[in-house]
Amino acid sequence: MATIHRPRRGSLAFSPRKRAKSQVPRTRYWAAGEEKARMDGFAGYKAGMTHIIMIDDKPNSLTEGMEISVPVTILETPPLSIAALRVYEKYNGGVRAAGEAWSDKLDPSLARSITVPKNKRGAAIDEIGAIIEDMEELRLIAHTNPKLLTGVPKKNPDLMEIQVNGGNIANQFELAKSLLGSSVPISSIFSPGSIIDVSAITKGKGVQGPVKRWGINLQKRKHSRGGKRRHIGNLGPWNPHHVRWTVPLLGQMGYHQRTEFNKRVLAIGSDGGAITPDGGFPGYGIIRGEYAILSGSVPGPSKRLVRMRSAVRAKDADLKTPQVLYVSRDSKQGL
Repeated sequence: MATIHRPRRGSLAFSPRKRAKSQVPRTRYWAAGEEKARMDGFAGYKAGMTHIIMIDDKPNSLTEGMEISVPVTILETPPLSIAALRVYEKYNGGVRAAGEAWSDKLDPSLARSITVPKNKRGAAIDEIGAIIEDMEELRLIAHTNPKLLTGVPKKNPDLMEIQVNGGNIANQFELAKSLLGSSVPISSIFSPGSIIDVSAITKGKGVQGPVKRWGINLQKRKHSRGGKRRHIGNLGPWNPHHVRWTVPLLGQMGYHQRTEFNKRVLAIGSDGGAITPDGGFPGYGIIRGEYAILSGSVPGPSKRLVRMRSAVRAKDADLKTPQVLYVSRDSKQGL
């Protein structure tokens, strides 16, 4: 009998497959900066999906210059509040926090999520300014404002760090000081046509068996007569005397952090009623404020926090501003 070779079922790249620690995704890498200092990220809440009609502007495409239908995701993006700035210094091959300065004008709702530090903005700013030339990175501590949304049933803001890129560290410090205590809209960070990466926590599926979780084959013919079909035939060798972590077994599926690259921002607007479908988005409702339309799908269910950053592996970055002709507002309720 011939020896059958095939790749293993399921990827070990994301092991261990366990629940994310927080619904706020972590961003561990940022795109290279430009000549001008700028805040390099934003966050919004997923409302749902629809489709649009736009002019295909991809060079050498078979439908270039023609109208095409594109599936899109709608994110509601209220302004982010900048609560603090934090500087990092080189340390042991990486970086560590060296100082931070908090705004004097913090939103009262921030106390729902963290213990708000005492305001010592002036002294902290002066201390950071004295050592800023020796610092490696500067990040802003920002938080969302879900209290402004009707589709997200919570008041606790989500707190996150957003890196300031571009220019030199002194330019970044001046920008951070100007933003401290202010509200930043998405239109000042991204524009239609921008290529971005999105991060979110995926839909949770609970405990699932190895067939659904890893994609293994069902037991065939005689092997299924024992009453089990949806399990593996072998847990491993006698030695070593334990089950290896590479063996596909049942366990948690979903609710993992995932990042998807190169999503294109197709439109940004402030009139949510112009893109809300009849009856609202299922499980979310009506968009009443600022929004962003992204090409394709985004991880997670509706109401889930989605973080955005400038693309680190940008493709098609030279495309022009998209020409969106129509946004479908047909009911998503199945009527």
